[in-house]
Amino acid sequence: MAAVSDEVTNICSHCNRSIPAANIDLHYVHCSRNLEKCKICGDMVPRKNAEDHYLSTHAPVVCSMCSEAMDRDILDVHRGENCPQRIVTCEFCEFPLPAIDLAEHQEVCGNRTELCHLCNKYVRLRERYNHEGSCNGIPDHTAALGSSRDVRPAERGGGPRRRQPNNFSKRRLLFTIAITSIAVLLGSLFFQKKTEQSDVN
Repeated sequence: MAAVSDEVTNICSHCNRSIPAANIDLHYVHCSRNLEKCKICGDMVPRKNAEDHYLSTHAPVVCSMCSEAMDRDILDVHRGENCPQRIVTCEFCEFPLPAIDLAEHQEVCGNRTELCHLCNKYVRLRERYNHEGSCNGIPDHTAALGSSRDVRPAERGGGPRRRQPNNFSKRRLLFTIAITSIAVLLGSLFFQKKTEQSDVN
């Protein structure tokens, strides 16, 4: 074993591997004839498989959702985080839609209002979390309405009064979803028509 570890080696000028000096000439002839260095990753691959190696490892791939070409190793990240056609959900109504349409949808959706049950004020959905943190529970227009609410707190928390805003919110949500669906459909048709016109030109 000591003899093997002390064996003299040379570096093959083709594959840059350390080869026993006694075998270097034979190795170099075989290596240079049969192996090829990949220009991208530097791996030595059989010459007959060089094209397959490139196609399966390094060739650009096309995203099936947006048709953008990219390196194979970033395809998963692209599909999960960057693809404009990946499906995301609106933070306000949880409606699924392509990421490219999210900002426009949320601009409309976030401006919808819901009734705060603590202060009886209508609050935009985009401001809901900040409002909940700062709401002191004092009803709006206390001079006109405060006395009746203070005298009858049980009525304020009664069933019918509390259910009405929820039903109202559900109707608004369904209306918003319907409008958004129509907008997405019209946008898709417009985009398709625009694409067809550009293909003709």
